[in-house]
Amino acid sequence: MDSIQTLWSEALPSAPGRSHNCASARATRAPCKKSGIALFIIGHVTKEGAIAGPRVLEHIVDTVLYFEGDTNSSFRLVRAVKNRFGAVNELGVFAMTDKGLRAVSNPSALFLSNHGKDVAGSCVLATLEGTRPLLVEIQALVDSAHTPNPRRLSVGLEQNRLAMLLAVLNRHAGIATFEQDVFVNAVGGVRIGEPAADLAVCLAVVLP
Repeated sequence: MDSIQTLWSEALPSAPGRSHNCASARATRAPCKKSGIALFIIGHVTKEGAIAGPRVLEHIVDTVLYFEGDTNSSFRLVRAVKNRFGAVNELGVFAMTDKGLRAVSNPSALFLSNHGKDVAGSCVLATLEGTRPLLVEIQALVDSAHTPNPRRLSVGLEQNRLAMLLAVLNRHAGIATFEQDVFVNAVGGVRIGEPAADLAVCLAVVLP
């Protein structure tokens, strides 16, 4: 079903919306489970990256998968955040080809830049996505601020955590960035949430 937000039920008196999404999902799930048919429900996400609509939709289904990736890249990530029959937080990496999606055998190669020598503002992080270890390059750019309020932007990492790390560097290492813009990026469009990335971010910001 593509997408669940477009379905509605005549049995409900209310206008099409959140309650209709749940009713439609339940109505289609029951016969599929009885007949052993695999049902894929596609839903929109909000600007924050969460599934749009009521959270009960996530409880109705057996597995929740997020389809992620940089719009300018030919690679896509499939992340499991719920699985009643297996492990969660697993990450699948696929390449978009003229024959559809194809699995990538060496995902770490996608998240590393091909530098011939060491470069400033770059640090490689060993992270664990589910049961799969990945090498991800963290890139940082520090530049003089041209506005009264220096910018802190991050791609693939939590922005509030970046602000906290810069405060820690200032307080405990004497490295001040209050007059500088700081930009941090995780190569390949992957999103990293584990605290182990903190050291890589700090090194990428500090190392010349």
